[in-house]
Amino acid sequence: MTIPALPHALVARIRPGVERLGHWLQGLSLIPGGLRLWISLLSFGFLLAALVSHGRQLLQLSLDGQGWLWLLLGVGFSLLSLLANGLGFAVVLRWLGLSPRWAELVRTYLDTNLRKYLPGGVWHLTSRVQALRSADAPLATPANGALAVAAVLLDPLLAAAAALALVVAGGWQNGLALLAWLPLLLLWPRWLNPLLSPLEQRKASRLGLGDGVAAPQIRSYPWPPLLAQLAFVLLRFAGFACCVQAFDLSYGLAWGGWLAGFALAWTAGLVVPGAPGGLGVFEAVLLRLGFALPEAPLLAIAISYRLVVTLADLLAAFTARLDQWVDRRP
Repeated sequence: MTIPALPHALVARIRPGVERLGHWLQGLSLIPGGLRLWISLLSFGFLLAALVSHGRQLLQLSLDGQGWLWLLLGVGFSLLSLLANGLGFAVVLRWLGLSPRWAELVRTYLDTNLRKYLPGGVWHLTSRVQALRSADAPLATPANGALAVAAVLLDPLLAAAAALALVVAGGWQNGLALLAWLPLLLLWPRWLNPLLSPLEQRKASRLGLGDGVAAPQIRSYPWPPLLAQLAFVLLRFAGFACCVQAFDLSYGLAWGGWLAGFALAWTAGLVVPGAPGGLGVFEAVLLRLGFALPEAPLLAIAISYRLVVTLADLLAAFTARLDQWVDRRP
C-alpha cells in the first residue's frame, strides 16, 4: 500500500522546525561528559531520593503467595514479549525485502538482547548488524550494510511509535495524548527517509562500513512491522500489569491510565540516552503517576517489574544459547 505524499505547503512549514530541533540536539552532544552521563545521573539521583524518602513504607510492603504467582506470570508474559519482539524484527526485515529464517533470527535476537545492559547501550544493535551481514546470517542471503543498519534502527523506532500511540488510553491528559500520536506521522516515507538517513550514516561509520553506504528508500507506510511492534508492547505491558496485580494496586487507577503511564515510561527508557537498558529512566518517568497513587507502592511496582524483565532477559538469552549448543552437537 503506497501512501500519498504530504502537501508541499505543510512540508515547507514543518521542515525548519525539524532542522532547528536537530541542531539543538547536536549541540547537546557537546555537554561535558556527554548527555547520556548527565541523564543517567539525574535519573539515578531522582530514583535514589525517592527510595530514601519512602524506604520505610517500602519495607512495610510484602507479597503473599498469590502476589508471588503474579510476578511469576509476569516473567512468563515478559518472555512472550521477547519472542514477539524477535518476530517483529523478522517482520521488519521481511518488509524491507529480505527473507528471514524465522527460528534462527528469533534465536539471534534473544541471544544479542542481553547486550543492551553493557555500557553504551548500543552493543545489542551492533551485534545484530554484524549478524545480518555475516556469512551465516539468519537470512536466505546475507544483508548488505545499508539494509542491516536500516532494519536495526527501524526496530526500536517502530516500537517507540507503537508504544506512544497507546498513551491515548489514559485520556486527553492536557494534550499529551495528541502529542504522543505525532511520531506516527514521522513514519510517513516523506519524513522517515530524512530521519533514517543521517542515523544510518552515523551507525555505518561507527561500524567501519564507510560513509558511502546508501540508505534504502522507504516507499510505503510500515503498517506490518508497526502492528507487530504494537503486539510486542502490549505483551510487555501484560508483564507490568502482573506486577500491579501482585501488589493489589489495580484499584488505584483505571487500566487505561496504567497503560498510558507504562507506555510513556517504557518509551523514555528506550529512546532517552541514559543508563543501559533504560535503568533509572523508566522508573523516574513512571513515578509521574504519583499524583494518582502513593509513591511507595508505585516504587515497589517499578522495582519488581525491573527484576521481572531482567530475569526474563536472562532466561531468554540462556535458552537461545542452549538451543544453539544443541544444534551444534553431532
